[in-house]
Amino acid sequence: MQQTYQYGWIIPFIPLPIPILIGVGLLLFPTATKNLRRMWSFQSVLLLTIVMIFSINLSIQQINSNSIYQYVWSWIINNDFSLEFGYLIDPLTSIMSILITTVGIMVLIYSDNYMAHDQAYLRFFAYMGFFSTSMLGLVTSSNLIQIYIFWELVGMCSYLLIGFWFTRPLAANACQKAFVTNRIGDFGLLLGILGFYWITGSFEFRDLFEIFNNLIYDNEVNSLFVTLCAGLVFAGAVAKSAQFPLHVWLPDAMEGPTPISALIHAATMVAAGIFLVARLIPLFIVIPYIMNFISLIGIITVLLGATLALAQKDIKRGLAFSTMSQLGYMMLALGMGSYRSALFHLITHAYSKALLFLGSGSVIHSMETIVGYSPYKSQNMVLMGGLTKHIPITKNTFLLGTLSLCGIPPLACFWSKDEILNDSWLYSTIFAIIAWATAGLTAFYIFRMYLLTFEGHLSVHFQNYIGKEKVFFYSISLWGRGASKKINNNFSLSTMNNIQSSSFLKKKTYPIAENVRNVTRPFITITHFENKKFYSYPYEPDNTMLFPLLILGLFTLFVGSIGIPFNQEGVDLDILSKWLTPSINLLHQKLSNSMDWYEFLKDTVSSVSIAYLGIFIASFLYKPPYSSLQNFDLINSILKRGPKRILWDKIINGVYNWSYNRAYIDSFYTRSFTGGIRGLAKLTHFFDRRIIDGITNGVGVINFFIGEAIKFIGGGRISSYLFFYLTYVSIFLLVFFIISNRSFFM
Repeated sequence: MQQTYQYGWIIPFIPLPIPILIGVGLLLFPTATKNLRRMWSFQSVLLLTIVMIFSINLSIQQINSNSIYQYVWSWIINNDFSLEFGYLIDPLTSIMSILITTVGIMVLIYSDNYMAHDQAYLRFFAYMGFFSTSMLGLVTSSNLIQIYIFWELVGMCSYLLIGFWFTRPLAANACQKAFVTNRIGDFGLLLGILGFYWITGSFEFRDLFEIFNNLIYDNEVNSLFVTLCAGLVFAGAVAKSAQFPLHVWLPDAMEGPTPISALIHAATMVAAGIFLVARLIPLFIVIPYIMNFISLIGIITVLLGATLALAQKDIKRGLAFSTMSQLGYMMLALGMGSYRSALFHLITHAYSKALLFLGSGSVIHSMETIVGYSPYKSQNMVLMGGLTKHIPITKNTFLLGTLSLCGIPPLACFWSKDEILNDSWLYSTIFAIIAWATAGLTAFYIFRMYLLTFEGHLSVHFQNYIGKEKVFFYSISLWGRGASKKINNNFSLSTMNNIQSSSFLKKKTYPIAENVRNVTRPFITITHFENKKFYSYPYEPDNTMLFPLLILGLFTLFVGSIGIPFNQEGVDLDILSKWLTPSINLLHQKLSNSMDWYEFLKDTVSSVSIAYLGIFIASFLYKPPYSSLQNFDLINSILKRGPKRILWDKIINGVYNWSYNRAYIDSFYTRSFTGGIRGLAKLTHFFDRRIIDGITNGVGVINFFIGEAIKFIGGGRISSYLFFYLTYVSIFLLVFFIISNRSFFM
């Protein structure tokens, strides 16, 4: 075992040769490198598989021995200052490394086909290799400075990957927004790290925890300063994990390729903030105000993310807000001190959400193959529906991830979310009620996404489309009702765009049951464009994209079993608790005791009931073909016209506007911070140009005119110059004498 741990330092560096070799190859042998580009994807998967096997081996050894291994070596030594670099292998490291590698392998296999037609195929895999190195270096770091270095490298990779399609203005703006927002949190993180070094004199985790706990126990440190430093460190986690109020970058980051969303915005990078708080929990746990603040931010994010996902039309943005909400659950658990629950939900959510993101990518890929579908239409769930018979494997795997995120047993997220909900009832009744209600909202919005995307009928009639110029089919919006529009042969795609933009792309909203769009769209038969096939109907992607969906589906089915809190016939089934024993001992906490089936069923009734209620409401309102319209009509007929109907419309439109406009937080930031900074810049520019430059230019102008005036005084006579000189000297001496002897004259 000791021999295996000694080679732990190579974990971050195994994926690094790929970006280096791709860069060198494109520089020296560009043609050969591009011709052999599929080779690089195979090598990327191979190297990451080696890291995965190594990480699993370390994890098995940890479970069997309950050990932690750390190795450091000095880098900078100067008097009393010593900066060391090294690596730390503990349960948290092994969990994160397994998540990064397993999800990363699936994403790389998926990307080989998804990005096959992209001109920047090699650049994509170079970025992915460098990101894997940065993330693995982050989770194996043994001190705060090392974490900060890799933290910034991860942020740089995120900037590059979000703006991968930088020629798109939206993608360019999204990566800048993510970069600026994370810089706010990262600046706080740097200040917090320096503050803790000032308090303890060490960056190493083990020394830092021991010295800090002793100072707190002996009451030898200022509590206000300690709380401030901890809050600044937590700010870095807030930005990276998209917690309120620094969450605004995450939905815009969906402008990057879908595999990026599955990897860094569901399973790895956004989990870095959770990792940081979990790593520093021995520091935070002795500062009650910070623990309360962490749980408060977590519960706000839980509710806010769920409400913002309610009315999203873009399938990836809906999943982004869902990710934000689930990360809030993890942060809430950490704030409550439920270390095991937070990491358990981190594991289950990573696989379930990666499955959902890759499933959404499969949907987008299938919709983009239809003639006339732009990338923006192919992500709009309102323009989908009826995809079940065309992409059944994608549909079934997406449904699996949907039910897992809803919290339906025995899928993965059920076990972890139920544990967080149970712990919240012991922590705070108010927090528990909000978390429990949000579980119902989660089931509602995620099942709504599934119904809008896959259920219903895609086409009115597909008969005899071969040989005809056009095929007609429709999609119904479920946000209201109105007259259908018939399209004639003179219909153009620009006309369709105008019809759509007049209804839901503008900010104007309408009451429910007054704005249905039955749009009949013409579709052309099979054609080819730039070696990419376009069809008149969606189709299932290739096996290289379906294979990761099936594997992640198996993870979603069975990964929750590692945390089953049962003891059957003397065998402890709770593998996760045994895995986390060294970390739990470090926190001086007790492992959760095993429970029997009766106690388990009693605790899970409420969480499963609210999940089924959310699914039922979503099915009642959104299950096609026409039940949504009929049910809205039923509600409206019951309310009729009057105060109740007006109140109903106001509530529905208020919820819709709140969700669609992102709770107006982005608008507030734009007007206050962005507008304020621009106003300050204009004021500074005015002060610099008019005041600073004005004084400088004014001095020059004054000297110029004085010089012009003086040159006429000079007559060239030395006696005149001596007279003026003596006069000035006499006046100066007289003034100096009066000031020096002012008491004599008084």
